[in-house]
Amino acid sequence: MPWIVGVSGASGTPYAAAVLRALLAAGESVDLVVSRASRLTLLDETGISFRDAHWRDDLREWLARGADGKPGTFDVDLEGEGGGDRVRYWAAGDLAAGPSSGSYATKGMLIVPASTACVAGVALGLSKDLLQRAASVTLKERRPLVVAVRETPLNGQTLRHLVALDEAGASVVPASPAFYAGATHIQDLVDFVAGRVLDAAGVGHGLYRRWKGEIGGGSRPPA
Repeated sequence: MPWIVGVSGASGTPYAAAVLRALLAAGESVDLVVSRASRLTLLDETGISFRDAHWRDDLREWLARGADGKPGTFDVDLEGEGGGDRVRYWAAGDLAAGPSSGSYATKGMLIVPASTACVAGVALGLSKDLLQRAASVTLKERRPLVVAVRETPLNGQTLRHLVALDEAGASVVPASPAFYAGATHIQDLVDFVAGRVLDAAGVGHGLYRRWKGEIGGGSRPPA
């Protein structure tokens, strides 16, 4: 069964790329939903125009790019051992897509990054596009939903929406990097957030150095 990954219009497309790379590295399959607003953000942050008709090429270019914008930083394989795609793409406007139904089996859903508009839509059950509908389905089917909200500051209305998502069973993971893991590059900070998203979903990874109860451990080179 796949994980659904929804990418909304908030700034933070490197977070989504890091999560997608780690899922594929862990041998997971992915159902990808890229909102219309996120395409503008992706174009602004990476220069990549994400197109429905050429999504494989555009996704491969996106995932190969580092958080610093350098192309070709990562080698990404979108195919499984048998040669089939491990990523299935669904257009955001396709409300008849597989993830729109509870009978479509998935492991859960990760929304990264999640804009405040996306948070509101999911909390209120608006289902205005496939991303929001898939999230609503994930909640009603009691599957894991991880919402990596990326906004600051947060007003009271958004905070209430986040509380509503928490009460509905979602895990709210703010895109807030920590520094105890010994970050020396922007990619380290991005990977920390991506790693915490995957932690909330129960997916194994090696994206950051975990806390081991040793003061100053982050300043020492990894063993």
